[in-house]
Amino acid sequence: MEPKDIADLIKDRYPSELKETKEFRGQVSVVMRKDRIKEVMQYLHDTPELYFNYLEDLCGVDYLGKKEPRFEVVYHLFSLRHRHMIRIKAEVPEEDASIESVVCIWAGADWHERECFDLFGIDFKGHPDMRRILLPEDWEGHPLRKDYPLQSDQGEKEWHGYKEILEIAKKNKKYEVG
Repeated sequence: MEPKDIADLIKDRYPSELKETKEFRGQVSVVMRKDRIKEVMQYLHDTPELYFNYLEDLCGVDYLGKKEPRFEVVYHLFSLRHRHMIRIKAEVPEEDASIESVVCIWAGADWHERECFDLFGIDFKGHPDMRRILLPEDWEGHPLRKDYPLQSDQGEKEWHGYKEILEIAKKNKKYEVG
């Protein structure tokens, strides 16, 4: 089944949830409201003619100053049985930066959702273990947000782990080759 046909099936089944369909270079993106995203994903997974049994990727996007809502959660789905794919984008507003978890549909979403939470601050409701995965628990902020500071001016208040990493790097410099 072609991605455009899949997008049409989604539009027929969830007309009030689908905001738009975009096609670029043979790839189709379906932009949706976030409210019923778990239900839509369950439909895409369970419907025999679709059977999207593989979540290739889940990531966040920050459109600060470019469009509203500010965030999107992007799902890349693939059907191993039918060998077709689709991209679903769920819009997530900054004032309610949360969306339903899809871990109960694809277990592999676990770490993807945690990474998105860690780096963008988007909370996945119903996730079995919503905590940081890449950064330390005491880290402040979400580094992939467009408004995250690129340099620190905190001096002595700088995160202690950063200073430790710099010291270790300095010690290990003697082991570098070339």
